[in-house]
Amino acid sequence: MNDRISIPEFFTGREIFITGGSGFLGKALIEKLLRSCSTLDRIYVLIRGKKGKTAEERLKEILNSEFFNKVREKSDLLLNKVTAIDGDVMLPGLGISSSNKQLLMDVSIVIHSAASVKFDDPLKEAILMNARGTLETLKLSEGLKKLKAFMHISTTYSNPDKHVVEEELYPAKVNWRTAIDMAEKYSTEMLNIFNLKYSGFQPNTYTFTKGLAEQIVNDYKDKLPVLIYRPSIVVSSVEEPVPGWIDNFNGPVGMFIASGIGILRTAHGDPNVCLDYMPVDVAVKALIVAVYKKCLEKHSPHDLVVYNCSTATIRPVSTGQIIEMAKVLIKDNPMEQTFWVPGGGITRYKYWYYFRFMTLHVLFAILADTILRISNNRPFFLKLQRKIFAANNALHYFNVTQWSFQNEKFYELDKYIIPSDKTSFAFQHYTNIEIEPFFKNALVGAKYFLLKMPLKSTKWAKIKFRILTVLNFFIQLIFWMFVLKIVISRMFFTTDS
Repeated sequence: MNDRISIPEFFTGREIFITGGSGFLGKALIEKLLRSCSTLDRIYVLIRGKKGKTAEERLKEILNSEFFNKVREKSDLLLNKVTAIDGDVMLPGLGISSSNKQLLMDVSIVIHSAASVKFDDPLKEAILMNARGTLETLKLSEGLKKLKAFMHISTTYSNPDKHVVEEELYPAKVNWRTAIDMAEKYSTEMLNIFNLKYSGFQPNTYTFTKGLAEQIVNDYKDKLPVLIYRPSIVVSSVEEPVPGWIDNFNGPVGMFIASGIGILRTAHGDPNVCLDYMPVDVAVKALIVAVYKKCLEKHSPHDLVVYNCSTATIRPVSTGQIIEMAKVLIKDNPMEQTFWVPGGGITRYKYWYYFRFMTLHVLFAILADTILRISNNRPFFLKLQRKIFAANNALHYFNVTQWSFQNEKFYELDKYIIPSDKTSFAFQHYTNIEIEPFFKNALVGAKYFLLKMPLKSTKWAKIKFRILTVLNFFIQLIFWMFVLKIVISRMFFTTDS
């Protein structure tokens, strides 16, 4: 082991091509490579123009963010090693120009992270993005003569019908060529009609198309040095580059925020189900080690390594526990924009959930929107509750299903790290972290990075929270007194009769 070159030495002078670099995992990967493997030559990032901004402008905006402060502290010049490649995963050939393809000729590592993670994408768009996008990236990689590794970022939920998911590829249920052919030939409306019949065995188009993408990668294992990396639900960082960093509302953090400002008061699911969460910095460290290992080891043809980037049974935490934890943590650090005090919970009973949603969500939204209209402000609560209801429905399958993701190969990566790299890349000890401090940092990070709020609550936020707590108490007291009065009246009425 001591004779093996270090990870930074391995990346010295290398050129890397990353798709999905503007996403959560992609940003964290770029930052870690620049900071810990600073002698690499270049990182090419596939990125498309959006909202009137060019690919170069979007990349510059990402690199200028606070997230890259530690890279800048090391050297401002490191950010110059990142180059935007104007393109789109949805297009044939990734939409890359001939001149930009020439720039990629010295690339030795491709990391395909681009994907739509929306559960409600139309089938056509999901296939073109997640399945055909993978195919086009593989085709491009065939022309890279110096390629040493092609890493495909999948998900542990790509085989949701398997409640015990091994680190292996499962047999295909649908031919990926047929799926892509259908998406290219038929309209969105036509494929929506076929959706339930064609992919109804999957909970949504995301898991369906991520499963297809794995089959495509498998069919290229004789042509390219491929590997599949399956993260579970990627959440806030434990430590790097700062604790609690996050850039989206997905997963438990979104639940924390919605609960913290008082707009989420009920959810449909099993409170005892433990979902698998993986901190983003842990996922990135192991990802880099997996690429390093793939390039150094000799692999025989037909050898496709699959890693389940999951915590499995190391630190299980149930959805019910997370919600209760959120209520406690929010009280200590209330939101600046709190609309009501946190309350409610998750229930497995469908009709009780519907009743609670109508009374605690819809009626509250109607009342709040009425007040906004009277005060000549734009109403938005009812529209927001529609989105929450849709999100609840999309997540229901995951909130009532318990999976076990086997991850022996994943944890073996930690043992592959040589002693000199332990400080920068060892990750296994982070997977056994204390849950409450982790989510406390996650809440603070979400407030700061997503909501642009202060790290600690202002005096006004704390006062407002106390006022809402008192109001909530008296409203509940009045409600239950009213219910008690009705019950007593009924009892006396029954006795008299």
